[in-house]
Amino acid sequence: MAEKKSNKAPGAPRKRRKLAGKSTGLSPAELLATSATSSVSELQKTIEDDGGKVLASYREPYGGQWLILAMLPIEQVEPTPYQRNLSDTHVRKLESVIAKLGRFLDPIIVVCGKKNPDGVRYWTPNGNHRLSALRTLGAKCITAIVVPEESTAYQILALNTEKAHNLRERALEVIKMYQELSTFDDMTEEKYALEFEEAALITLGVCYLERPRFSGGAYHPILRRADEFLKKPLRAALEIRQARAKAVMELDDLVVQKVEALKSKGLTSPYLKSFVVARINPIRFRPKDAAPLSFDEVLDRMTKAAAKLNVEKVKVEDLAKSGGAPEE
Repeated sequence: MAEKKSNKAPGAPRKRRKLAGKSTGLSPAELLATSATSSVSELQKTIEDDGGKVLASYREPYGGQWLILAMLPIEQVEPTPYQRNLSDTHVRKLESVIAKLGRFLDPIIVVCGKKNPDGVRYWTPNGNHRLSALRTLGAKCITAIVVPEESTAYQILALNTEKAHNLRERALEVIKMYQELSTFDDMTEEKYALEFEEAALITLGVCYLERPRFSGGAYHPILRRADEFLKKPLRAALEIRQARAKAVMELDDLVVQKVEALKSKGLTSPYLKSFVVARINPIRFRPKDAAPLSFDEVLDRMTKAAAKLNVEKVKVEDLAKSGGAPEE
């Protein structure tokens, strides 16, 4: 089937989405038009009892959900345990800017849970770099928007929009959340689609736990099309994810063998692995109207294709046509 050609000029800016056409949410006067719920009032008292100071309670303007603006003792706040590692460069930049301005203007997002062994109960799924910068600068407290719903802590990928995570960070955050959530209830993967973002990130997360230097970027474009959320409770589905990750890593072992064989022929491009994966990709030229392949079908075909790939037939010009590496 021929693909529909786009009339858009290369490099032209994307068109912005049209406005909704009608207003939604609350007006400024409605943000405090009703009294706070009992759960919000209890959370306010908890914050005060923990040494914090509630500045205001209000309903956010879009969905009308209650939020609390508060100052929290900085020692009472920790990052959620399943998010990415700190970027030292990013933290140092924040430290410099905050110190130069003499102001902290960007509140962190916080949820309140049960106290951990260290007595900390406030967790930030969005604000770890700001929290670390303020700690280094010696701040005693931090401005926070406290969300009453504890489940917000697991929506870290949806919340972090201003600094893009790389693939490894996203996948590790997802699998760490997955492991913790699997101990709570019998909800299925589908129920946590927002929190996990992509089914492929779960499988790749297991790969990264097993092999920290795993080249997930080479397989991500394929897995995001072949992998789907499972209709099973997380505890049961985790075994399937581990089996899928094992299949991907075994495929990667074959791909690495082919890459080494190409290197022995004198091919030294940094894109050798991406080239090999592209050559064995069963989805790449599959007709759009063809029935989609399942995860197992895709991995089985790729494994067989990798085993049959004859590196002696690969030419330098073939590699040159393959383009660059995918995002890692």
